[in-house]
Amino acid sequence: MNTVLLLILLVPIIEIYLFIKIGSQIGAFNTISLIFITAIIGIYYAKYEGLNTLRSAINQIVKNEIPIYEIVSGAALAFASLLLILPGFLTDVFGFLIIFPWTRKMLFRRISKKNFKKNKNFIEGEYEDIDDKK
Repeated sequence: MNTVLLLILLVPIIEIYLFIKIGSQIGAFNTISLIFITAIIGIYYAKYEGLNTLRSAINQIVKNEIPIYEIVSGAALAFASLLLILPGFLTDVFGFLIIFPWTRKMLFRRISKKNFKKNKNFIEGEYEDIDDKK
């Protein structure tokens, strides 16, 4: 079965289960309040981290460097904000994990080690164009 399809089916089931379990422990009003509070806190923290990422990207551009980490980090922050806006406790946990800089860096390292292994057959060198009409 496709991983995306499996996630689309499992995430709402897990969220409903968590709503029922947590709602039975702390009450319906407190559960709904907790969902709104985590969404509001998460969105403001995502905005704060997004501005820090933008500031870091501008510093990289001023140094004539390509802000690759900042671009990927900005996309991750946008995804984390989406997860925090969606109602649910599981999506909030993943959203907060992506928003915090140290967990985001840890996730990036894990993904980059798996997907971008260094090519050992790479030869570095320089070249010079030679015209035939000299």
